[in-house]
Amino acid sequence: MPEMDVSSSKQPQISEMFQKFALAFKTKTFEFFAEDDESTAASAAVTDGEDNADSDGFTLLDSAEEFITDQKVVVIKPDPVHRPSSSASKPSSPVRPITPLFSETLFSSLFATISSFEASYLQLQAAHAPFDEDAMKIADKALVSHLQRLSDLRQWYRTIRSNPTTNIDFPIESRLEAQVQENQSKLRILETVVNQLQSDIDDKDDKVLSLRQELEKIHRSNAKLSKKLVNSNSKSKPSSNSAMEIVLTIKVFESMLREACRSLHSFTKLLIGLMKKAGWDLDLAANSVHRHIDYAKKGHNRYAFLSYVSLGMFRGFDSENFGSDLNGIACNGDSSSMRQLIEHVTCNPMEILTMNPSCEFSRFCEKKYQHLIHPSMESSIFSNLDQNESVLNSWKSLSAFYESFVKMASSIWLLQKLAYSFDPVIEIFQVERGVEFSMVYMENVTRKEKLPGNARLKVGFTVIPGFKIGKTIIQSQVYLLGLKCTE
Repeated sequence: MPEMDVSSSKQPQISEMFQKFALAFKTKTFEFFAEDDESTAASAAVTDGEDNADSDGFTLLDSAEEFITDQKVVVIKPDPVHRPSSSASKPSSPVRPITPLFSETLFSSLFATISSFEASYLQLQAAHAPFDEDAMKIADKALVSHLQRLSDLRQWYRTIRSNPTTNIDFPIESRLEAQVQENQSKLRILETVVNQLQSDIDDKDDKVLSLRQELEKIHRSNAKLSKKLVNSNSKSKPSSNSAMEIVLTIKVFESMLREACRSLHSFTKLLIGLMKKAGWDLDLAANSVHRHIDYAKKGHNRYAFLSYVSLGMFRGFDSENFGSDLNGIACNGDSSSMRQLIEHVTCNPMEILTMNPSCEFSRFCEKKYQHLIHPSMESSIFSNLDQNESVLNSWKSLSAFYESFVKMASSIWLLQKLAYSFDPVIEIFQVERGVEFSMVYMENVTRKEKLPGNARLKVGFTVIPGFKIGKTIIQSQVYLLGLKCTE
């Protein structure tokens, strides 16, 4: 009974003590166990904690309760107050917001700088042709400055986005200023292009003017030549010294040779067109003219047809009775050749054939046509053009073909008469296949094809024969083997 009284008297004190702890602290708790080897350190920690505890804590430790080793101890602590730290208040990677005004200004400045770079680059290109060293240096410096500005804009943008509060000068102009700068750069670009086009126009105008002057000079020379030829013909003095001095010059022969070459090209082009319409295999036909030629381009087989027509028309050129059935002996400075030349040059060749179909020139045309266009070839080309019936009875029925052939024959016939008026007579030559190319006697007929540097080129075939006037050589036009196409 006495023990019951003692226990009942102590129970209210413990209950009151827990009530005070409940009022003083929050409800969250932390649990831990006291270890054997750390009991002394734990006691020291409790003693130190008592210095900072309130009076209720002293009452609890000074109570009559017995301390039991390895007892579970419960320490009640208040909830920590969560306060935002300084690091949490600032974002780890702050980003400056992009406003519409900021975007417009930035991009306007960027486009203005790019336009300025483009304008300076065009000016640098224009300074190369014609070469202008000062302009190139100025344009080069401008290009470097524009590239540096682009680099500065990129660095400024990165800095301002990563650190919005930084105090950096705004390196770009306002939006309107940037747009003005961009438009000015575009005007500079247009100005550069216009100047280049104007320069090209001026160059072409100069070439046109030069060609017109040359053409007028040729017309005046031809007019004087024609007038003197007519006068000498009317006076029946074709062999007079004045006429001979005018006609018998290398320039006159070269001029007539160029005219003959143009007529050869024109007739050959017309003949190839008719062959295509007739369904001919042009590669096979070209191979029958000159076998096993490796052409640099597919279209180069036309030179084989040109060679066929040219060599056929020039055959017998070294004979005085050119193309006729009579066998003549060449005479130096033949007056009859000069007379025939003057008579023929003052007339229309088509009228000559109509008025005198049995003349020497008419026999020449008939013989050359029969040599170039044999019957089987003629029937293949001129028959069934309408797919149902033959529309041609003879080669003279096709006016365009007929006129082209007569014009070509007339130019070749006149050239031969002029050649036999020279003293000594002009010699003609052609180059055989496989002969090594020589720039003295030969000319590459393609002209545009690249010649190998160290290789020794061989002649494939002669296209236009060459001529020798005394010590002067007019080169033969040849097609070379082993050409490389540059187009």
